[in-house]
This record gives sequence, C-alpha cells and structure tokens, in this order.
Amino acid sequence: MQTLSTPVKAAITELTAQQHEPFYLYDLDQLAKHLKTINDQSIVKLWYAVKANPLSAVIQTLDQAGFDFDVASSGELKQVLSQGIDAKRVLNTGPAKSKQQIEEFLTLGVTTFVAESVNQVAWLQEAALRHDTQLRILLRVQLRWPNNEKNPLGGDSLTPFGLGADEWATISLIDYPNLDFAGLHIFQWGNMLDASKLASLWQQMIAPLVSLSKRLKMNLRILDLGGGLGIPYSREDSAIDWQAILTSLAQFKADAQVDELWMELGRYAVGECGYYLNPIIEQKKNYGANQLILAGGINHLLRPAVTGQAFPATLLRESQATTVPFTLHGPLCTALDNLGEHQLPADAYENDWLLFSQCGAYGFTESMPYFLCHTLPAEFIYQAGEVRCMRAPLTPSEYLR
Repeated sequence: MQTLSTPVKAAITELTAQQHEPFYLYDLDQLAKHLKTINDQSIVKLWYAVKANPLSAVIQTLDQAGFDFDVASSGELKQVLSQGIDAKRVLNTGPAKSKQQIEEFLTLGVTTFVAESVNQVAWLQEAALRHDTQLRILLRVQLRWPNNEKNPLGGDSLTPFGLGADEWATISLIDYPNLDFAGLHIFQWGNMLDASKLASLWQQMIAPLVSLSKRLKMNLRILDLGGGLGIPYSREDSAIDWQAILTSLAQFKADAQVDELWMELGRYAVGECGYYLNPIIEQKKNYGANQLILAGGINHLLRPAVTGQAFPATLLRESQATTVPFTLHGPLCTALDNLGEHQLPADAYENDWLLFSQCGAYGFTESMPYFLCHTLPAEFIYQAGEVRCMRAPLTPSEYLR
C-alpha cells in the first residue's frame, strides 16, 4: 500500500481548506514511477483497461509510459482518441459489441478485437469486408474450473464473457477471410494478490487453450491473460510480487509456445495513485456502536457495497486520541450506503476530513453519483509539485433537466 508523500499531503490539506464537498486527487508522479517499474520488461505486452479510470490526464500518463489501450465502449474509445492516441493502439473488449458499435470502431480506425461470440465473429467479418480491411481477432474463452473452484468473475454460474471451448470449436476459421485469428483471450478472476495462485491458474489453462487452438487449426501467436492483478485494501494484505508474476509469465510463455503474451491492467496500473477526500458531517453513537456520517458515500465509492471490501480510510489531520472502531455511512437514504468499519481517532468530528486511499481505480466512474441529487465530486491531479483541477464540482442544478 502506497504511503502518502509529504508534498501530496500538503497539497491535499490545502485543498480541503478550499473545498466544501468530497473530491478526488490523483498523484501522477507516483503513477508514472509505478508504470515505469512494471513496463520495463519484454515478457508481456501491457494494455491499460480504461474502465479503471478514464480521466484524460491518467490516460496521457499511461500513453507516455508506453501502454496501449483496452476499451469496452464507444465512450471510452472516443476519450482515448481525443488524447491523440492512434486507433491502431486500441484493443476492443467487452461482452456487448453490437453491429453498430463494430461499424463505428472500424470507421474510427480500430483493427484489433476480442470476439465474445460466434455472432460477433460473423459481424466483424461483415464489417471488415465492407471496409475492405483485415482485422486482428482474439477469441475469448470461458473455462470451467475443477473441483467447483469459484471463478471470481462469475462463481459457478455462466457469465457473458466469451464462450466455452466446445462452442468455439464449432466454427471454421477459413469462413472468415478478412479476420486474422491471432490468438485466444482468457480472464476469469479479479483483484488477485497471490502470485503463486495466479501462476497455478495460468498453468492449468495451457492445455485447454492449446488444445482449442489445434481444434480450430489456429496458428496460436498471442495469448491474452486479461488482468486481475490486485492491490491491497487492508493493512493485513501484502502487495502482489511483480517479479514473481514476470517469472511465472515467462514460464507460461515458453510452455504455451506463443510469440506474445498480453495483459490488460486496470486496478494494478492506477489504483494506488488515487485519493478520495470526504468531510465528516457528524459523529454519533447508536446501540453502543460508533458511527460517522459523511458527505459522500457509495454515490462516489460504490465498490464497498458491491464487494463488501472497503477502501482504506484515515483521519487527514494528526490526532493523539485513542482509536476506536467507527462504521462509516454516506448521505444516501439506503442502508447500502456503508463505507466499512475503520479504526479511527475517537475525536473525529464534524468539519474533519477522512482520506480514502487506493482510489485511483474503480472510484467515481464506477459509482452511482446521481442518486439523491448530490454534488458530483471534483477531480484534481498532482504533478511536478502543482495541483490542477480536471473537473470542477458539478451541482444538481447544473446536471438536472
């Protein structure tokens, strides 16, 4: 877990003296340093999963670090292209690719796609033929795991992501002359912190994926392992060992005998660069439990309600008071608006600010900001000693019609 640097904390403290509503700040210097560390290798090609955080300044920092971009919607594509990034550096993922979206992506210059269904393969062929072009295609494979092991993206149930090997084996690749079937895509886990567990999962995948490529008569050049690398949200958790990951990937690449490995990183790329600042409205005690009511909740940070795992939270100012457990509640009229239980100083009161860390990924754009018509949070960046506002707070009168 990243430690807040003294200059960034000073910048945040100054901002809290100026702001009255919750806001985000992203430390782009910290982000650039992290990206250099993970991309300074030749084992795996890294794409940035834009869904994690589509802010323009974040995308620009990823671009400067040599990442290409995984987009799953027209909105994400246009946000990437608006930063001056070539469409040839875009990979289109996502389960819902309509004919209209495929046409739009080709018109804008995208040539690399992950196909999730036989229908999508046919639609991509039709569009490529109309545009008189060749597309690079990866087929997304959904595997079942032995011994009823839970698939972190779908449990034991079916998911909309890709098809099983038997379903894919029914197609004939030569029926799609405008599609270059370069490889397979597989991604069925999320926020993994155990490098050895990931290595084990990857090794189990080699045989079924290679077998499928042979059934399809595919020249298997690329294996895309998606993402899933996690960051710690609890002080009891340790950061994943990146060097151990690279060692496992190198072995996987050799065993699978492929030319390229790809991964789309979201949380692991940007999660630790972000902070969310949230003012306390009041402290109260209820049935013997300590509660803090906050100005922002799952309207800005939905993840705790979805996963049951909170973002780390600390009191921004220094305090010598004894820490006690507090349950944190946002302003929404639902019991779901709970940001977890945290050990905080007993003198945390109204007008104090809480600092939530690990918020660079799956923060504001994953939230439910319009419920109860609260102000949308501002987003700031910190870079080279300067703070810049990327989006000012947006009041309900500005977004409601």
